[in-house]
Amino acid sequence: MPMYGDGGIKSATKKAEKLKEPEEYRVILLNDHFTTMVFVVEILITIFHKSENDATRIMLDVHRKGRGVVGSYSWDIAQTKAEQVHAIARQHEFPLRCIIEQA
Repeated sequence: MPMYGDGGIKSATKKAEKLKEPEEYRVILLNDHFTTMVFVVEILITIFHKSENDATRIMLDVHRKGRGVVGSYSWDIAQTKAEQVHAIARQHEFPLRCIIEQA
């Protein structure tokens, strides 16, 4: 018969797994000289669910600074939103682009 220590029962210890938060990625719209400001605001409201005020502020950042941070998302969501921006811009014949950077 095996020996089990003090109380006759061997205690099982589990390693505590540390769950890591998913990495965040910033979606950034880039300025060009052809995409209209109205279209950029529409993209921000439609795809990124920004309020009209936030969308206008971000659009002005893009216009004045050459780029504007739209938000931080997990990789999958950031990638999907960037693809949506590019697809809708193509449909409307605008060269609007966005990039994804690690936050």
